[in-house]
Amino acid sequence: MRYTDYKFHVPEEKIVRLIVDTDAKNEADDQFAIVHALLSPKFENVGMIAAHYGTRHEDGMERSFRELETIFDKMGFPKEGMLYHGASHKIPDKSTPAVSEGAGLIVREAMKEDTRPLFAIFLGPLTDLASALLMEPRIASRMTAIWIGGGRYPNGGAEFNLGNDVDAANVVFQSKMEIWQVPKNVYEMMPLSLAELELKVAPCKEIGEYLLKQLDEHANEEGPRNSPFRTGETWVVGDSPAVGLLLYEHRFEFDWVEAPLITSDMTYVHTKLNRPIRVYRSVDSRLILDDLFAKLALFQKKKEEL
Repeated sequence: MRYTDYKFHVPEEKIVRLIVDTDAKNEADDQFAIVHALLSPKFENVGMIAAHYGTRHEDGMERSFRELETIFDKMGFPKEGMLYHGASHKIPDKSTPAVSEGAGLIVREAMKEDTRPLFAIFLGPLTDLASALLMEPRIASRMTAIWIGGGRYPNGGAEFNLGNDVDAANVVFQSKMEIWQVPKNVYEMMPLSLAELELKVAPCKEIGEYLLKQLDEHANEEGPRNSPFRTGETWVVGDSPAVGLLLYEHRFEFDWVEAPLITSDMTYVHTKLNRPIRVYRSVDSRLILDDLFAKLALFQKKKEEL
């Protein structure tokens, strides 16, 4: 699925296939990245996978799947052939996949004969990618993965997405797949204000109103409300760099770092045994967010013209 209702055109050779793997109901930021991906004409969206988010909710993957359905319905986009169930739990060990529809999608799309590059963005744990690699190791040379997760380099440390499947991260990092990693200190560079959302996003009717409403509701839940990282008027949409880096690569804002081994406490161990991965040290939050705001406004304008 590719949304192209703009006056500008993306050259054919710049179009990429995209898979989105998202723990969409874990928090309130995945929704912004999902909508951004759906509205970006550079992407041929070939499928969206609902991911688990650890033990916060035992049915987290199913909740994420229902959230994907809600977003598609509010945008008026067809769901058929686009939504897939990922694994409902982390992989049992580093040798055993958690087989799912989503892992199967990754394998099929990676092994497909298609000249357009394949990217998959992971907004939660790496369970479905690790499972796909264990199911079909040849996909490592046939796609690129962008992951929002992991602690700050060089030492690592506790981080939510990583903590939900450390074994999966080790499977991926020890593979030969090209990886772009956006660690915690970088994805935290994506703040926005709720007033900004009320002004720029909520007017985009059904989907815009929903983006603000669900974020405001989440920000006022007991746990997030008491977090020292929340101010009451701002939020961090930390998953959005996964989309933004495909729109603008930020070529001078990353380092090549040998993929570390990751211990059970999420510490990075640098052994020089793995190949280098791309680790970002900053992103242009205003470019990414303003592009989303513009696409939402244009999307609403087109709907009003119909």
